[in-house]
Amino acid sequence: MKRTKVKSLLSEKAKGQEICVKGWVRTRRGSKNVSFIALNDGSTINNIQIVAEGDHFDEEILKKITTGSAISIIGILVESKGGGQNVEVLAATIEILGEADGDEYPLQPKKHSLEFLREKAHLRFRTNTFSAVFRLRHALTFAVHKFFNDKGFSSIHSPIITGVDAEGAGEMFQITTLDLDKIGSEVDYTTDFFGSKTNLTVSGQLEAELAALALGQVYTFGPTFRAENSNTSRHLSEFWMIEPEVAFADLEENMDLAEEFLKYCIQYCITNCADDLRFLDNRLVEEEKNLKKEEKHEMGLLERLQFVIENNFVRLTYTEAIDILRNSKPNKKKKFNYIIKGFGDDLQSEHERYLVEKKFKKPVIITDYPKGIKAFYMKQNEDGETVRAMDILFPLIGEIVGGSQREENLEKLSQRMEEMEVEKEELWWYLETRKFGTCIHSGFGLGFERLIMFVTGMKNIRDVIPFPRTPQNAEF
Repeated sequence: MKRTKVKSLLSEKAKGQEICVKGWVRTRRGSKNVSFIALNDGSTINNIQIVAEGDHFDEEILKKITTGSAISIIGILVESKGGGQNVEVLAATIEILGEADGDEYPLQPKKHSLEFLREKAHLRFRTNTFSAVFRLRHALTFAVHKFFNDKGFSSIHSPIITGVDAEGAGEMFQITTLDLDKIGSEVDYTTDFFGSKTNLTVSGQLEAELAALALGQVYTFGPTFRAENSNTSRHLSEFWMIEPEVAFADLEENMDLAEEFLKYCIQYCITNCADDLRFLDNRLVEEEKNLKKEEKHEMGLLERLQFVIENNFVRLTYTEAIDILRNSKPNKKKKFNYIIKGFGDDLQSEHERYLVEKKFKKPVIITDYPKGIKAFYMKQNEDGETVRAMDILFPLIGEIVGGSQREENLEKLSQRMEEMEVEKEELWWYLETRKFGTCIHSGFGLGFERLIMFVTGMKNIRDVIPFPRTPQNAEF
């Protein structure tokens, strides 16, 4: 008999039909006369109740139905006699597909800390929290592709192995097939696999620019790598980036696209993942009950999602933002931890959140940053001091998107690369696009895990990627 997913059964109105359902046991309770089994197959946050009457089944079979075991049920879908669910399954046959030793299975029906579950990453998918998070990760992945596809973008697979440090930060993972035990102080990279020094990519942007200057509008969506020795709740060594690039688009069009994209992705989750979002919203409410008043967030999860999609994003320049921050306090009692002194200072998370949550009470886009704190490829303004960059700021997390109009002028780009000591020989192909039919173009980058954190309310980036890679950790 064909298997039916739990999600479909819970919305099924045709009672009395024979069905087959398979899944993992969350709990089993009852007596010798009847057992009530909570079954989940991963298709929904909600379990379906299986009713197994004791006189229909061998006692040894029922003993093997422990938390974590995989079972197959054939039975009749009936109206539930108990509260909490509309339907349940009256079991006719039960098959044990995979036993789970009740004494050894680590995910017992009790609350586990997120730290503990990170050590059980091979099993944490089975918990309510992580099943909800990863269904939402899938929904966001689909929303990303659907948004760009419906707008006529072409997907570009940028290389994972590269010889270029697109961001100029130097924090890259080197790749080699050379025998490390035999390498001396002088390394001849011409004998290496690719004939030159190569690394894992930190961005697909430069390759996306090449494609956009022929296909018009493209996007990349793939893994990127940063060898940054940071163990904070916001950093990963391996993470996913979304990087659209549009020819003939200036910074204003770039901001319009980014705002529309973010609102679309969030609305897609609200429309298609209501049960998971409600669960995660309730989880945050329970989590914050034990926090001090000053530690609690002013907005719940669903409230902050509506906050983004219902408001037009405020747009202001970096200089305007600096002026506001220099004359502001985050609260009546104290100033910012990082004091803004003037032009050229990099904004910290506390500054970004103040602008969004206190000053404007809307998402904020800051533009025209000092060129000294931005990358070499950004379009230079006529003032010679700022570039056509933009960052989008969200509540709770601060920056979620960074982008810019790219410098299309060959002379200015070449000069800026010299100033920032970027190797022009390695990027000869990037410079050539400014020789042959160049035009204005813009794009932005969005750290996918940062977006998932915002949508799910998870506070640690390790909890929104299946198998996190961080310093000193490459398990699973």
